[in-house]
Amino acid sequence: MARYMDRMLKCTTVEDAWSMHTARMAEYGFDRIFYAFTRFRSFGDFGDIQDALILSNHDRAYLDVFLGKGLYKYAPMVRWVSGSSQMWTSWSFADAMRNSPNLSPGEREVLRLNEKFGIIAGYSLRFLETSARNTSGMGLCAQRGMSQSDIDAVWEEYREEIILLCNLFHLKVSTLPHTGQRPPLTDRQREVLQWVADGKTVQETAIIMGLTPQAIEKHLRNARKALDVETTAQAVAKAAAMNQFYLLRGGETGKRSRQ
Repeated sequence: MARYMDRMLKCTTVEDAWSMHTARMAEYGFDRIFYAFTRFRSFGDFGDIQDALILSNHDRAYLDVFLGKGLYKYAPMVRWVSGSSQMWTSWSFADAMRNSPNLSPGEREVLRLNEKFGIIAGYSLRFLETSARNTSGMGLCAQRGMSQSDIDAVWEEYREEIILLCNLFHLKVSTLPHTGQRPPLTDRQREVLQWVADGKTVQETAIIMGLTPQAIEKHLRNARKALDVETTAQAVAKAAAMNQFYLLRGGETGKRSRQ
């Protein structure tokens, strides 16, 4: 355990941490995972999904519908993460939901989609955050053929260990650079934003970088577009929240991982 934790803490990319975590969770019988983290929660919901770090090893066909068609908005587990004060929950209540006459069309569609892809048994976790704008959670799906009672037995025996490892993964990944679902900033865009964050004017940044003020303005304009914000101040804030500044060698920007 200590060796694994040390290796996780030394990961320099989201991809490396994700690879380690999925392999470890599979040892407990959780072979499919859905993880989401955002620092841009707004008005009580998850915020713009494009700003969220989303990692999953679920089937591509499942994710194309669940995320691509926006069904995640109706998923019971996503709503649980956004609104619950509990730190973990079993998926056993899904059985009761299937027979409820009060389900919305969206909720019924999510349940049908989950059944189609064998997403039946598992557990969900949420993580403690230090900001009201942060939201994060993880769905651990039991491997096909395992019932909820089967995975409940695993959870009963290894619960503290699993929760510890999931929290370790989340805390590590939250310190690593990522771009959410958006294309990464270029090196020039990132450097220009860094100088602006340090209080430099466009003219001063142009001198430092050996470029014209017009070129600096162009990089800032493209950075705002890439981050989907209106002002440079917003671009600086969003890039900083995604750990985009002052990257060390080997700390390349983490990209989304949908398989």
